[in-house]
Amino acid sequence: MAGYSLGEADILRRAMGKKKKEEMDKQFAKFEAGMLERGFPQEAINTLWEILVPFSAYAFNKSHSAAYGLVSYWTAYLKANYPTEYMAALLTSTKNNKDKLGLYLQECRRMKIQVLPPDVNESKAEFTPVGDQIRFGLSAIQNVGEGVVEEIIKGRIADDKPAPYTDFNDFISRMSEKACNKRTIESLILAGAFDSTGATRRALQTIHTEAIDSSMQLKRMEAVGQFDLFGTAGVEIEGTSVKIPDMPEFPKDEKLKLERSMLGLYVSDHPLSGLESLVTFNADVEVINLSGEDAPEEGSETRICGLVTDVQFKTAKSGSQWALVKIEDLTGDMDCLFFSDVYEIYRSFLQVDKVMSVKGRVRYRDGVPSLTASAITLPDVSDPSAGGALCLKFSERGFDYEQAVKLREVLAEYPGSSPVVIRFKNRNKITTVRLSDNQAVTVSSDLYATLKQTFGAKCLDR
Repeated sequence: MAGYSLGEADILRRAMGKKKKEEMDKQFAKFEAGMLERGFPQEAINTLWEILVPFSAYAFNKSHSAAYGLVSYWTAYLKANYPTEYMAALLTSTKNNKDKLGLYLQECRRMKIQVLPPDVNESKAEFTPVGDQIRFGLSAIQNVGEGVVEEIIKGRIADDKPAPYTDFNDFISRMSEKACNKRTIESLILAGAFDSTGATRRALQTIHTEAIDSSMQLKRMEAVGQFDLFGTAGVEIEGTSVKIPDMPEFPKDEKLKLERSMLGLYVSDHPLSGLESLVTFNADVEVINLSGEDAPEEGSETRICGLVTDVQFKTAKSGSQWALVKIEDLTGDMDCLFFSDVYEIYRSFLQVDKVMSVKGRVRYRDGVPSLTASAITLPDVSDPSAGGALCLKFSERGFDYEQAVKLREVLAEYPGSSPVVIRFKNRNKITTVRLSDNQAVTVSSDLYATLKQTFGAKCLDR
């Protein structure tokens, strides 16, 4: 109809596949010229093009739609009626994808499903539902191969009956030399797989090398028959168990950092636990909400708040310095880019394990969001309630009776002892009002979320 060659038609198809209207707009001139040349009226050209353009947004054939519809129905039914089993299967399907795993772990938290750390006596290879909880799978631990997992599971059965490992030494004594790889055992320790045996991770990491060496020496002696030789000579072989020291656990931040290095994410706890209100107060949006249909537009300004988990200092071709900083909140993580001037101002603050709020412009590359930073603030983590008072701001003209009623209703749902302060802005004048003590609230992430949902993300006064 438009005289396209196969190659030219494929270019048009690819433009449609990119799902970007501007790409389609570039193609219209050739499409129109080709059809006019072949005698088609302008009305027919426009009508046909209007049929093609929606496909650049999203479209596929009916059989594909039907299949997706059926799968969507199945998965929605399973999630609604068998939530623990469904989420366990979902976590298993993405066990090698840290980003997806973190996303679904957060969904478990939202659904009030507790994901338990891995355990040598309880875990199976994959994520497993246990009542209304989910047990982390052993095969999802860094440096732990399928062969080792099989041996761990097989080793806790004796005479077809459950025979749990009583302690760390008992575990080592039952494992083969191949399974007792020091790197593998250390990974199990730091992931929390031996927590149920009573010893701290710190204590086990201290003695695991000695325990493995001792056990392996004993196994090698058995293999060459030395025990039989000593036995006939009346010589008693002493046990090879290594004494586990009574040591306190790693500090929380170090313990979780090591756990994350083995599991790819925090499971037993999170460094931001207890700081939810502070994080919510110092952010306009959670990381998870920077993806999906309701994500902010490209180039729009927003703020996120979370823990710095990685900092990479880089040099541009021009010689200027910049930094790539990964920020993680309770919903996921994302990259923040600090270029030239902004980098020079804040470089001394760009440190791993700091909690910071980053303001910047949203950018997307292949659908993955990042933030081009313009400023940062460092919340006072010693005061998770964000200073105790709830500070709000409204435009004096925009705050009417209806909004006042809504605000009173919201505050009444969160009674407490934190005072409420409102700043009303009218051009260059700001009027500050403190509400009466009987309208004091309990500051929480739920309260912040409700206020943002009711009055907009900018109603909180920083």
